[in-house]
This record gives sequence, structure tokens and C-alpha cells, in this order.
Amino acid sequence: MPGSVQNAAPATVLPLSLSRAFSHEREYPVLDNEYRDGESQRSAQASNSRKRWRLAKRLTPAQLAALRDFYDARKGPAEPFYFYDPYETNPKFSPDPTGQAAAGRYAVRFAGEWSQSVSLGRADVSIELIEVA
Repeated sequence: MPGSVQNAAPATVLPLSLSRAFSHEREYPVLDNEYRDGESQRSAQASNSRKRWRLAKRLTPAQLAALRDFYDARKGPAEPFYFYDPYETNPKFSPDPTGQAAAGRYAVRFAGEWSQSVSLGRADVSIELIEVA
């Protein structure tokens, strides 16, 4: 059908590296109409939540280069990939680098621009991921 948007089709998995900070959020999209008399009307746009992860990583120069290459290969936030939520894999904290295991796997994209700070021998990188499908 002309003009229709295809679902995301990830082909790769975010490289594994430890996070020094990890947060997971769920957002339920809602239409909210506010009226002049102070009343409001809300309706859910989806029955499932949209998930978002914020990761802070302290990386060696080699790990930083690998993650930056991965980010650039996805054209920043343009292309989707798989991410394994470490708390949902089976067994926990064991992501599948091939992307075949379904437990804890999400199709995501980067949700922002690249940001890093460098200190002696390590680089701190903060990334945000948002679920796409």
C-alpha cells in the first residue's frame, strides 16, 4: 500500500558492556484534552506501554570505539536494533549476541545524540534507548 510505514526490522544487537547506571521507564501514551473550566478528558492511545532505557557506561578506549562504530552504523537514531534488558533475560544478565533468543529482547533505537566525556583511561558515555515495536 503506498504511503504505509513498515515495521522496524532490526538486524543486529547492541554490543555488551557493563553499565554503571541503568534505568528502565514505561510510558503509556495518552490523549489529554483540557477544557477551560478545568475539566479534562483522557483516552489511552495504546494498550501496552512504551519502554525506555537510560544507560551510563564507563568504557575503555576499545569499548568506546566499538560502541561509537555501532552508533554510527545505525546512523544514530535512524535504524533499529535489538537490546536485551538484563533483568528479563533467562538466565538473568545473559543477552544473546546473535539476537535469536526472545526472552528480554526489544527492538529499540537510540533516542538522542551521542554524548561522551573522557577521563584518564576511560570514557563515560550516556545513551538512551526507546522501544520501536
